[in-house]
Amino acid sequence: MNKVAEPEFSYTFLLPKYWGIWLGFGLMFLITLLPYRLIYRIGLSLEPLIKKFLKRRHLIAKKNLEICFPDMSKTQQAELLEKNIQSVALAIVETAIAWFWPDWRIQQHISYTGLEHIEKAKQEGKGVLLIAIHALHLELGARAYGVKNPGVGVYRPNDNPLYDWIQFKGRVRSNKYMVDRRDIRGMLHALKDGESVWYAPDHDYGRHRSVFVPLFAENKTCTTTGTHILAGRSKCKLIPYVLIRLPDARGYQMRIFPALENYPYKDATSGAAFINKAIEHSIMQAPDQYMWMHRRFKHQEDEHAPSVYTK
Repeated sequence: MNKVAEPEFSYTFLLPKYWGIWLGFGLMFLITLLPYRLIYRIGLSLEPLIKKFLKRRHLIAKKNLEICFPDMSKTQQAELLEKNIQSVALAIVETAIAWFWPDWRIQQHISYTGLEHIEKAKQEGKGVLLIAIHALHLELGARAYGVKNPGVGVYRPNDNPLYDWIQFKGRVRSNKYMVDRRDIRGMLHALKDGESVWYAPDHDYGRHRSVFVPLFAENKTCTTTGTHILAGRSKCKLIPYVLIRLPDARGYQMRIFPALENYPYKDATSGAAFINKAIEHSIMQAPDQYMWMHRRFKHQEDEHAPSVYTK
């Protein structure tokens, strides 16, 4: 099995060019030592910076909401977008929480429902493909799951070696190991060994191994067929899960749903549409906490069609 090798510390990380990263992560670590309610307030205070420096992403999120929810009024869309920007700000401190908090503190602020679905899969000797979504606090969601059921993460190395070293240590904490996001064989090995593998098939990963199927109001959404490959070859359980941030700094709730039934194993297109329905359900648990700033509709069925994100 090709596990991602843990990045090694290098004394070159002490060079001046890395001091900004050390300063940033040092500040994040110090913030995580504070009471959670204060951490929450600090996160909210970052909202003006998000609006200032992520203007392009703000427009992308606005367009995504218009595509997905055309029946929603402009006022409702604007309110959802405003809440989403607040969630982006909170996600900065939530990443710090995910990477630096000890297990006992994670459990202190997170409640769980549906853990019995994971236990049932284990008793049946089945691996679990966790159908995750790119919620803004996805780092915390993966960590919170690992506290209860250490699993296998899907990893994309960062180009900056110091950031990659810190990121890897944060992501593998409370979990077993990482496999590269392109390593289908590694994921299959883990699933056949009865492991839980974190997998998020909700983004636009390009035309390779993708089909165009419905997602919300968009009938032709570029969707990966990777789920179909993993499910078909491993016969694992497909279990969606999502982490919900509760209002007023009341912590989080992890919702683990029952294993998906009647998955269409024989057809990749039907399988992708089936998974998108599960993704819609997860997103709607807390739509303001989803990563709407991703260019979800970047690739269109007509390769020559203009980008939906063109002003």
